Amino acid sequence: MLKRDIPCALTAAGSDSGGGAGIEADLLAFAANGVHGCAAISAVTAQNPSKVCDILPVPENSFSAQLEAAAQYYKPRAAKTGMLYSAENVRSAAEFFARNRQIPLVVDPVMIASSGAHLLKPDAALAISELLIPLSSVFTPNLDEAAELARINRSDIASESDMSDLALRLAKTYGASALLKGGHLHGDNILDILAMPNGHFVKMPSARIAGVNTHGSGCTLSAAIAANLARGLTLEDSCRAAQNYLLAGMKNPISISGELFINKLP
Repeated sequence: MLKRDIPCALTAAGSDSGGGAGIEADLLAFAANGVHGCAAISAVTAQNPSKVCDILPVPENSFSAQLEAAAQYYKPRAAKTGMLYSAENVRSAAEFFARNRQIPLVVDPVMIASSGAHLLKPDAALAISELLIPLSSVFTPNLDEAAELARINRSDIASESDMSDLALRLAKTYGASALLKGGHLHGDNILDILAMPNGHFVKMPSARIAGVNTHGSGCTLSAAIAANLARGLTLEDSCRAAQNYLLAGMKNPISISGELFINKLP
């Protein structure tokens, strides 16, 4: 029987030994959103939702070879980057996506884990902002990452108006659409804002879901956006569908070791 042809999406990110974030979360999100997932692993981590114990960067030549091998055979229709960790691997990713501009790119500028551990070397953070984000179709910072990218104090982001201004500032600064995630603000409601370099922006509100560990939420969201882009959805529709997918996974969580986690196959 003839099987249906499905698109491919590529993730370039770190491996999470706990399975809740990174490459492992990305591949689950790809599958749940109807695409075949390929992966280029940038680093191997020893971690769980509470802490990051160790990070081993993958050598630059091996990381680059993974990107090329996946792209040559599977012809991905969209891609995302997550934790790249080293400046060398950020530069390799930027060089690859500069050569392959036909691949819509989602950049999740993973800098700090939910446990508080730093997942990006200082020179790598600079390389992401200068080399990688300008190549993206959309980048997805949380408020802490957005403050670093905009070089402002995190305390300066305290309201919906502050978020709108910041999202537009980021989009214009980097020449790429910015999906600013508002989950780190307090309150029962969450506001994400998708801002485009031309000044257009879209507000995407949702209700906060209590009692679920959000480890891997950023990876899951950005992977779902890439999957939807690979399926041919517009950027706005891809972001809305990805938000709905993430919310569904939080409304129907799974229980592991006595704690509730995002269900990536809701």
